[in-house]
Amino acid sequence: MTTGAQTPRGRDRPIVPSPAGPPPAEKTRTAWWARPRPRFVAAASRLIGADRRLSLVLAGIVAPLVASTLVALIVLWPRPAHNSEQAGPPNLPGRVVAVTEQQCPPDPPDAQIGQVAMRCGTVDVKLTGGPDAGSVIMTQIPAGPGAPDVRVGDDVLVTEVVDPDNPSVRFYDIADNQRGTQLFVIVLIFAGATIIFARLRGLAALGGLAISFAVLLLFVVPDIMQARNPVLVAVVGSAAIMFAVLYLTHGINVNTTVAVLGTLVSLVITGVAATLAASATHLTGVTSEDDYDLALYYGTVDLRGLLLAGIIIGSLGVLDDVTVTQAVTVGELHAANPRMSRLQLFRSASRVGRAHIASVVNTLVLAYAGASLPLLLLIYAGGSHIGTIITGQLAAQEIVRSVVGSLGLISAVPITTGLAAMLTVTRASRPRPSRPRIGTDPTVAALVADRRSITTPWDDGI
Repeated sequence: MTTGAQTPRGRDRPIVPSPAGPPPAEKTRTAWWARPRPRFVAAASRLIGADRRLSLVLAGIVAPLVASTLVALIVLWPRPAHNSEQAGPPNLPGRVVAVTEQQCPPDPPDAQIGQVAMRCGTVDVKLTGGPDAGSVIMTQIPAGPGAPDVRVGDDVLVTEVVDPDNPSVRFYDIADNQRGTQLFVIVLIFAGATIIFARLRGLAALGGLAISFAVLLLFVVPDIMQARNPVLVAVVGSAAIMFAVLYLTHGINVNTTVAVLGTLVSLVITGVAATLAASATHLTGVTSEDDYDLALYYGTVDLRGLLLAGIIIGSLGVLDDVTVTQAVTVGELHAANPRMSRLQLFRSASRVGRAHIASVVNTLVLAYAGASLPLLLLIYAGGSHIGTIITGQLAAQEIVRSVVGSLGLISAVPITTGLAAMLTVTRASRPRPSRPRIGTDPTVAALVADRRSITTPWDDGI
C-alpha cells in the first residue's frame, strides 16, 4: 500500500491529509457558559456593560430597587372606591343653536368700578346627550368672571338643576365649553412632530409620557384621596415613572442606569430638603381656593404632605433631563479621548453641568412664577410691603418650591457625573481579549486554499 499523494479514480487532485483531531462525524458538547444566551440575559448584559464585575455590582443595585418599587406599588395600590354620592349635578352635552342678546339693566349706584363687561340675553341649546337628547332648552347667557363666551354652533356642557320644592321644574345653566376635539388635534400635532423628528426614540418618549399619566391618574391621585401619606405615594410613583420612562426612552445601557441612580439619589435629597424647608417655614399647604375646598370636603387629605408630594413630582421631570445629559456627556467625552482619567472626565462634564444648571434653575423659577402670576398680580394690587409679600404664606410656598427643586438639580450634577466617570473608566480599563484570526494557523490556511483552489486573502493572515 503506497503512502503519500495519490490520484484516486475520478479525481485529478492529490489528497491532503486531514489535520489531527476528532472525526467530523463526532459532535462536541458546548460548555454551558459558551452557549447562546436567552434574550432577557442578553438585555441584562447590555444593561451593565462588558465588565463582569461591574455587571454584578450594577445588577445588585438596580434589581432590588426595581423589585422594591413593584412591591410598594402592589401594597399601596388604591382600593376600588364606591362613591354613592355624586359631587354635583351631571353635565349634559349640547350645541348652541341660537343666541338672543338683550340690553343689560343699568348698574346700581354702589356698583364697583372695573366690573367686567357682561352680555345679557338667552341661549337656545340642543341637547346631544342624556335622557332628553334632541330637545332644545333655553338658558341665560353666561355672565361673570370666567364665564364661557358662547356663539352659535359652539359645543357646550349644560348643567341641569332640579328645584328641590318642585322636582318637575328644572333649570339649565351653561357650565363650560367642550374642548375634546380641539385638544385631540393639538395632541395629535404634538405626537406627529415628535415622531417625525425623533423617530423611534420619539415614539418611545410618547410611550413614556403615557406611562407617566397612567401612574399619576391610576395610582398617585386615588391613593392620596384615600388618605395615604402623600410623600410616600409621591416617592413610589416617581420611582415607578423613572424606571419605566428612562429605560423605555433611552434603552437598557450603562448611561441610562447611571441616570436612574443619579435621579433616585437626587429625588431623596429633594424630598428631605422639602420636608425640612416646609417645617422650618411653617407652611400649611392651604393657599388657594382649591386647597380650601379640599380641606373642607376631604378633610382626610394631608395638604402639607400634598405640597411636598407636588414638589417631588414636579422635580422629577427636570431631574431626568439633567441626569441623562450628564451621563451621556461623560460617555461622549470618553469616546472622544479614551485616555482621560476619572478626574478629567468629572471636571470636563461638570463644566457642561454647571452651564446646564444655570439655565435650568432659571427655567424652574420662571415656571413656578408663571403659574403664580395671577397671585402676584393680586398681591401687587393690594399695596402690601415687599417684605410682607415675600414672607407671606402664598409667596413663601412658591419660594420653597423653587429653592428645593433647584437644590435637587444642583445635587444631581456631581452625583451623576461622578458615578458616570467612575463606571466609564472601569469598563474601559480592562482590555478586551483579541480573537484569533483564521489565517494564523498554517494548517487551516492550507486547507482553505486547497478547497477553494484559488488565492484568497486568508493566505496572508487577514
